[in-house]
Amino acid sequence: MTPPNDSNDPPNRWSDLDRPPLDAASLRRALVREGGLWTSLDVVAATGSTNTDLAARADELPEGAVLVAEEQSAGRGRLDRRWSAPPRSGLFFSVLLKPDDVPVERWGWLPLLTGVAVAAGIARTAGVDTALKWPNDLLIKVDGAERKAGGILAERAGSVGGGGIVVGIGVNVTLRADELPVPGAGSLALAGAVGTDRDPILRSVLRELERWYREWRAAKGDPSLTRLQEAYAAGCATLGRRVRAELPGGRDVTGEAVAVDGDGRLVLATEDGVREPVGAGDVVHLRGAGEG
Repeated sequence: MTPPNDSNDPPNRWSDLDRPPLDAASLRRALVREGGLWTSLDVVAATGSTNTDLAARADELPEGAVLVAEEQSAGRGRLDRRWSAPPRSGLFFSVLLKPDDVPVERWGWLPLLTGVAVAAGIARTAGVDTALKWPNDLLIKVDGAERKAGGILAERAGSVGGGGIVVGIGVNVTLRADELPVPGAGSLALAGAVGTDRDPILRSVLRELERWYREWRAAKGDPSLTRLQEAYAAGCATLGRRVRAELPGGRDVTGEAVAVDGDGRLVLATEDGVREPVGAGDVVHLRGAGEG
């Protein structure tokens, strides 16, 4: 048996037995197969950002490369927000997708598609009810309060014709209350997850992502034909709420979120009777669905 780690010793991969390291070889055996989407899977102990690392190799790598980090020191969310967490306390990974046969105007569905896949994979393996905040946050309930447990960032990478889209996913799995970076954060463990083993959670998320992506690509990105638009709307916690959309350029729009349109935009019904689609920006929930 390995003796307890002395407080003066440097941390090692087994220093927190509640957070065992991922088994890269086992993950590859389960996910990387001939004819499958996932063509490689690497796990690194630490990096600045899996998105940055994978994007730097987008031209040379085939579609389906997966890069997982046990720890990220410079993880990024939307609007260049920073994402950090203790080693092995979550899932921090990026995937490279090259949907060359899908019209570029439909690529905006990729972060929403990923959100649907992540939510489904987590529900299946961790037993946690999840919801999606438009466009790409994963929400859970902790002691009845809505908290953010994960996020998604999709970025163009590489050269035209050789690169693609790098989609980064971060999910808090075993983060404890005293480790939360901000009051509005949460983790699967704090939400009462029935299991927090990251290996099966990662497998489930990647299998769901492969299934949804293959169907979406086969339909040339049509979100209606694949029922992606319907699935996203069903799991979207933003719909039915009064929200404020903080748009690029400093303009704000306030209204009720009434739909996600065929381009993946959030449609707001304003007090002026106008329906305004929002394709980019930050959305703030002002009240819950069904509340006055």
